Amino acid sequence: MKDTIIALLDEALATLKQQGIVPADASPAYKVDPAKDKAHGDYASNLAMTLAKPAGKLPRDVAQALIEALPASDAVRKVEIAGPGFLNFFAATDAVAQVVAAVLDSGDSFGRSMLGAGRKVQVEFVSANPTGPLHVGHGRGAAVGDCLCRLLEASGFEVTREFYYNDAGAQINNLALSVQARAKGLTPDDAGWPADGYRGGYIGDVAHSYLAGETVDADDRHVTAKADPEDLDAIRDFAVAYLRREQDLDLKAFGVAFDVYFLESSLYADGKVEATAAKLVDGGHTYEADGALWLRTTDFGDDKDRVMRKQDGGYTYFLPDVAYHLDKWQRGFETVINEQGADHHSTVTRVRAGLQALETGIPEGWPDYVLHQMVLVTRSGVEVKLSKRAGSYVTLRDLIDEVGRDATRYFLAARRADSQLTFDIDLARSQSNDNPVYYVQYAHARVCSVMRKAEADARPFDHDLALANLALLETDQEKALMNRLARYPEVVAHAAASREPQQIAQYLQDLAADFHTCYNAVKVMVDDAALRNARLALGLATRQVLRNGLDLLGVSAPEEM
Repeated sequence: MKDTIIALLDEALATLKQQGIVPADASPAYKVDPAKDKAHGDYASNLAMTLAKPAGKLPRDVAQALIEALPASDAVRKVEIAGPGFLNFFAATDAVAQVVAAVLDSGDSFGRSMLGAGRKVQVEFVSANPTGPLHVGHGRGAAVGDCLCRLLEASGFEVTREFYYNDAGAQINNLALSVQARAKGLTPDDAGWPADGYRGGYIGDVAHSYLAGETVDADDRHVTAKADPEDLDAIRDFAVAYLRREQDLDLKAFGVAFDVYFLESSLYADGKVEATAAKLVDGGHTYEADGALWLRTTDFGDDKDRVMRKQDGGYTYFLPDVAYHLDKWQRGFETVINEQGADHHSTVTRVRAGLQALETGIPEGWPDYVLHQMVLVTRSGVEVKLSKRAGSYVTLRDLIDEVGRDATRYFLAARRADSQLTFDIDLARSQSNDNPVYYVQYAHARVCSVMRKAEADARPFDHDLALANLALLETDQEKALMNRLARYPEVVAHAAASREPQQIAQYLQDLAADFHTCYNAVKVMVDDAALRNARLALGLATRQVLRNGLDLLGVSAPEEM
């Protein structure tokens, strides 16, 4: 319906240009939005107000001229002028109702498009260091990143999901030392425990498995423990594989899978870090000071220059990050989105600066970033801080075990990524309308219940009869629900373009609210077969869109609750 109104307004605008009422070169950026008040129609446009100044007329006069120039359309019942010059469109009932037929005809593909035209997009998310279980912050990254991938795929992009393992550096060495200490019988409270060692109970699990000589399968690797507490390299290799497997299991329980697992260590093994450093030096963008090698990132918008190679000869994290993103570009990903925690904010500018200094044709501002804020987990209004498994933070698996995968995914994806999130365990577990995921899923289950009742009463759904009588759906509640259904494709496209999965969650809550309101106000199982089947069709269309939207969030659509 919105597209129809835009087409009508464009034709009216062309007519006004021909009549000389507005300048021929006028190209206003106007809006057509759903009306906030049903008394003001179904859609409203500000076109007249955007044309007032170039036309040299009052907005209401321009609005009247637009109405007179609008082509006739069976889709629009009437158009009114409101306020300073808004155009309010009242849709014809049968035109609004055609969305029901469109949804039933399209099924799972309703809302999907080919806006991306098959273009390649790589989304990197989670990318947790393999030094411990995934925490709730990683879970938010997993939910937002995976939902973003689903949105992009629904918009016609070819998406690659990638996980970057930081399996090199000081943190991995601290992990190995911690496991070694545990294997030798030390505990975190002993004086000989490594100063920067990890203290979670999982360290003991890794040490026990290592001493038992277990074999760990992590991705395409098979690592067998040597069971020698003195072999630090063997311990390091086993510990990384063990924790990678644990993280993979957590992600599997969360319904998240990756196409590519990229190891930081491979950048060193393949010489890509050295090659990147050499190219930066050869480009004249580096200098030596205080025994370290620096990159002039300030030449490319950074607030200060960055150290590439430290005094001891080792590289900072900054350089392999630049090498890694150069590798992404060389793999043909012209669009790359990194979903990371807000603590990575400072790396955005420096990585982009390093890539510009390489002078390889990478566009300025590449790659894109979606940064998520911290998550506060509460129970009974009190912050939950500790996990028996991790020892110092709440793990993703803790939440899944507490409230289930659906609620965990929904809650972590339902707020803007750049806003802090309070995860209320009590609310997530509750079966009430205050729980948004329950509220949405219940709407889906409610339609299923109606359809079962129709079958049980020997009045099954008649598809052809329903579609022939959609014009009977004329109550305010039915029209509001149909208008909401019609907006779904636009919401999907906008959420993908703005990279904001929470827009889908908000839409589903609004759709569920419209459905519950309609269900409580309008009787479905009436004696009139034509009206009954039209209303069943509306319920089925609602169920389909709820299922499609929940799938974009990776959340199930139960038939019974």
